[in-house]
Amino acid sequence: MSKTLERNLIVGLDIGTAKVVAVVGEILPDNTVSVVGVGSHASEGMDKGGVNNIELVIKSIKRAVHEAEMMSDCQISSVYLAISGRHIKCQNENGMVTIHEKEVTNDDVDNVIHTAKSVPLPSERMVLHVLPQEFSVDVQEGIKSPVGMSGVRLEAQVHLITCANDMAKNIVKCVERCGLKVEALVASSLASSYAVLTDDEKELGVGVVDVGAGTMDLVVYANSAIRHTSVIAVAGNQVTKDIAQIFRTPLSHAEQIKIQYACAQRHMVSLEESIEVPSVGGRPARSMSRHTLAEVVEPRYQELYDLVMEDISKSGWEEQMAAGIVLTGGTGKMEGAVELAEEVFQMPVRLGYPVKLKGLTEYVDDPVYATAIGLLHYGKEDLQEKYASNEESQGVSNWWQRIQSWFKGEF
Repeated sequence: MSKTLERNLIVGLDIGTAKVVAVVGEILPDNTVSVVGVGSHASEGMDKGGVNNIELVIKSIKRAVHEAEMMSDCQISSVYLAISGRHIKCQNENGMVTIHEKEVTNDDVDNVIHTAKSVPLPSERMVLHVLPQEFSVDVQEGIKSPVGMSGVRLEAQVHLITCANDMAKNIVKCVERCGLKVEALVASSLASSYAVLTDDEKELGVGVVDVGAGTMDLVVYANSAIRHTSVIAVAGNQVTKDIAQIFRTPLSHAEQIKIQYACAQRHMVSLEESIEVPSVGGRPARSMSRHTLAEVVEPRYQELYDLVMEDISKSGWEEQMAAGIVLTGGTGKMEGAVELAEEVFQMPVRLGYPVKLKGLTEYVDDPVYATAIGLLHYGKEDLQEKYASNEESQGVSNWWQRIQSWFKGEF
C-alpha cells in the first residue's frame, strides 16, 4: 500500500452512535478534494456521542479503517476525528489589544484572538475551536480581515467551542489504540457545516441540523461567521425505540422498518399500505398499517424539531437565519422529514448532501456522510494553514542563516 503523505491524502473519521465512517480524500493540484476511499461499519460501544465500551469501539474503528484502506490502496496513519455529545458547549467572547505599529499585522491578529480566548475555563474542560467572527479597528466595526488597516486599537469577537477533557481523551484513546494519530479533534456540527453549506447561505444566515442516531448537532451561521453551536442528546434512536415498543418487535427489526417504511408525516401515507412486522420469541410476523407507523413516528420527529427550535430561540439568532435550515444526517433523510421541519421551524428547509467533491462521489452522496466529508474539507484547510506557517518559519530561519553567514564573511 502507498503511504498517505506521498499522495497528499487526508482522512476523516466519524465515530457515531450507529456507525463508524472513515473517508479518505486526496488534495488535487486545483485545491479540490477527491474521495478515493470509504469505509463504514456498524458502531458498537458508543452512546450519544460518548464512549461506553472502549474495546468495542476499537473493533468498529479498525473495521471501518481497514475497509477504507483497501478501497484507497493506502495505509492510514492519521485522521481528523469528529467529536459530539451533550458536553460540547459554546460561548462568544471579545478581546482587545493595542496596535503597536502604524497598521495591523498578523501578529496583532494572533494576539487579539489569544486575548479573546483567554477566558477562565473549569479544569475539566478544554477548548476545541477558536473561530473568529469579526474585528474592529478603533470605531470601524464588522471587519473580516483587519491586516494592513491603520488604527490604535484592535478588537476581536470569537466563537469558542469547548468540550469535556475526559470525553475527548476517551475517544482519542480509542483511535490511538488502533495505531492512528489524531491530527485534530473537530466538533461534528462544524464538520457537517463544511460539507453541506454554500457561501451564500453562510452570508445570509443559516442553521445546520445534523440528526444522527444518538445526537442532534446544531450550528448557526450569520454574516459568514459561526454564532452558535450545540448538541442535543436525543435523536433517531428514540424513534427506533418507539417503533420497537409499540409494534413489539426487536430493535434491529425496528431500525430496518424505520429506514424502509417510516414517514414523518402521516398524511403522506396511504391508509391501504401495509408492512410485515417481525415478532419476538419466534412468533409469526404480523401485517401492520404503514399509516399507523407514520402516526408513531410523526410525534417523535415533532418533538425532536421542537427541541432544536427551542435551542435556536434561546440562542437569539432565529431572526438572522434568512436562508433557513439545512437538515442532514441519517435520520434527517426520512420521507416527510423536510416537510415536517418546514412546518415546525416556519422557515425554508432543504436536505443537505455533501458538496464540492470529486472522485468516488457515488459512495458518499448521502447525508449520512456529511460529517466525515466535512472533516476532509476541514483537514485541507488545516494542512494549508500549517504549510503557510512552516513557510513563514522557514523564511525567518533562512533570513537568520544569511545574517550568521554575513558575520562569518560568507554572505
